[in-house]
Amino acid sequence: MTETRSSTPQLTWHASPLTRALVTCAAVAFVVAVIAGFWQLMVFAAPLVGVLCSIGWQPRPPTVRVHARPGSHRCFETEPARITVWADAAPEAVTLAVSTPDEMQCDVVEHDGNRATTVEASAERWGRYPIRAHVRVSARGGLLEGRATVDAANVYVFPQAPPQATALPRTELLDRLGTHLTRYVGPGVEYADVRRYVPGDQLRTVNWPVSARRGSLHVTQRLTDRAADVVVLVDNYPQPAGPATEATDRTARGAVQVVQSALRSGDRAGVVALGDRRPRWLGADIGRRQFYRVLDAILAVDDGFETTPGTLAPQAAVPPGAIVVAFSTMLDTEFGLALIDLRKRGHTVVAVDVLEGAPFADDTDPLIARMWSLQRSFLYRDMGTVGVDVVSWRAVDTLDQAMQLVPERRRPVGRRR
Repeated sequence: MTETRSSTPQLTWHASPLTRALVTCAAVAFVVAVIAGFWQLMVFAAPLVGVLCSIGWQPRPPTVRVHARPGSHRCFETEPARITVWADAAPEAVTLAVSTPDEMQCDVVEHDGNRATTVEASAERWGRYPIRAHVRVSARGGLLEGRATVDAANVYVFPQAPPQATALPRTELLDRLGTHLTRYVGPGVEYADVRRYVPGDQLRTVNWPVSARRGSLHVTQRLTDRAADVVVLVDNYPQPAGPATEATDRTARGAVQVVQSALRSGDRAGVVALGDRRPRWLGADIGRRQFYRVLDAILAVDDGFETTPGTLAPQAAVPPGAIVVAFSTMLDTEFGLALIDLRKRGHTVVAVDVLEGAPFADDTDPLIARMWSLQRSFLYRDMGTVGVDVVSWRAVDTLDQAMQLVPERRRPVGRRR
């Protein structure tokens, strides 16, 4: 069902063109009558003054209501979104105009006079784009004119992720049937070994050719496929000007790509966004619907997610044994402390550094940039010491290539909660 959003704009009232014309004519008539002594002009100006005085007993200004269908639209980059906006202020007539931000392309599809307008908008870059309605209405017999601008609808443009899959960090997976091949023996299709039959083995696992050659029953062992829980950590802390815009874009695209790859593999995926006044999170789940719920949580669309106080990832958002992939510029200490806390809980934590180069102006002394590079390398070493692997994601590399640099950790440190 398409949602219709209704809003009441706060009108700013001022004199209408008719009022300004009446005031101008009456003032000129009075001035000329006083200076030149033509009393006849006073008679001419009297009706004009009477019309201006009638504003006191004219009907009260109407209440304007702006409607939009749908009130909230979700789409991907370059995908068109069709929004219908209309306004009413009975019994007065309303003049309506629709506009979009400069970063958005907007075409008028239908225009029903001044009451309803249907636009088709699209954006090349992800983000939240308001559809603004500019209304104008007359009141008090046409002597007053009210104008207002209101966000009639919101278009949430989601980032598109590359189609290639992103490999998960090589670590211990959950004892749950999945699609990731492991070295453990169990139900599966990949050959592992052949051993003697022991009471309790299923007959369908008996390797009859080997049993015939060796003169006793032998069974075939196979490698099992397991599943994983993937939680993406998004850094929403204030970023520096300049590179932060590109880094934020890569953060969102990387988070979407990891969630997309996990859900396609049958794994559970969730998201935690830290850095806002109240961190928001969405628990791990499976299915196509979860993918769109994660997108809503990343862009803070509506209220389909949970919020919590503090600066750490809540325990309910990160299930035991989950793999945490964080995207950050690694500039805020609180985000680093959140990663260390997750590692102490026993999770496999991988931090993807999306900031390429130094967050300074281009005219900075090369020595400062070199010192910054050395400081970042020390940060990588210190985080790796506590068990948090940090990899740098360069613009020339894909996310899958950057994730290949993550070392294998078979046993997470700490205890799982």
